[in-house]
Amino acid sequence: MFATRCRSASPGLCHFRVWVVPKSTQRLNDWVAPHQAQLDVVIRPLVEGDLPAADRILRVAFGTFLGLPDPATFLEDASMVRTRWLADPQAVLAAEHNGKLIGSNFATNWGSFGFFGPLTVEPEYWNRGVAQRLLGPTMEIFRRWGNRHLGLYTFPHSPKHMALYQKFGFWPRDLVVSFSKPIEGVPDEPPHVSRLSESGPANRGTLVAACREVTDAIFEGLDVEREIRAVADQQLGETVLVWDSSRLAGFAVCHTGPGTEAGSGSCYVKFAAVRPGPRAGDNFARLLRGIERLAAVRHTPKITADVNVARREAFRAMLANRFRPERQGVAMETGDAAAGYNHAGVYIVDDWR
Repeated sequence: MFATRCRSASPGLCHFRVWVVPKSTQRLNDWVAPHQAQLDVVIRPLVEGDLPAADRILRVAFGTFLGLPDPATFLEDASMVRTRWLADPQAVLAAEHNGKLIGSNFATNWGSFGFFGPLTVEPEYWNRGVAQRLLGPTMEIFRRWGNRHLGLYTFPHSPKHMALYQKFGFWPRDLVVSFSKPIEGVPDEPPHVSRLSESGPANRGTLVAACREVTDAIFEGLDVEREIRAVADQQLGETVLVWDSSRLAGFAVCHTGPGTEAGSGSCYVKFAAVRPGPRAGDNFARLLRGIERLAAVRHTPKITADVNVARREAFRAMLANRFRPERQGVAMETGDAAAGYNHAGVYIVDDWR
């Protein structure tokens, strides 16, 4: 999803997460200053008082791009701006013109991997280069974080989005399929499945470290602690844990309900992963059943989840478990075709939007 109106991209949806570090303020201003003659835009950190305006811009930008009769209804009662800002307030940039917020950009740091989005721009400022001005500082932030691989999600039918991102070293790779599955009844709890909320506070750190061990085994340095803690701290949903004897085999970070990234009636899988090995397929199937059980007990009638088709076994497992493809996008990434964790043998469900 890329909500921007940069004509450098179109009215679209961009995914970016950003850190603004006080030491680097002058460097960021040095990058922005030469571009301000075109449009008097100030790039600064997004603050809490900006959240209502940033949320409105995101909905209107996406809704306009997608052709909704009432663009402001995009996402309905789901929330992306507040949840992501609360997860890391220093990781969001704002674009301001004449004292008015006209856009924002979010960047996400998953350890060795980083992605951006949503990047959103007020529709009346589309085609004015605002998104490109947000992207320059965003890339500086990724360099500061030290992510060795970067990615984003965009629309496969939008060459203008792709052209913009190519300027910053991102190239089209694989299709990403968005799945859904209706929940019927309350399935039994699969064996050796638990939830993070069932553990005491003293054990949380150990369990988060175990999740990091799972992701590190897939792609060295991959770490989604930010997502796990956001769900727990903001009460956005639950993290499902799958065990293989006494060792954590996999986990799924899920949002449920209004005010989360899921919205009413949905259990949204933000990130899920299973440790590589001969039992990975079976453990992934158990993890999917654990997610279904969570959705049922939370009274959410469907699950939504995204899978990159390059992870062929995970993609086939979704189909085998009666998940239905609903739409598709494309992943753009830095590096060569072998870079990153999108390849066969990887059991990951994630969303870069």
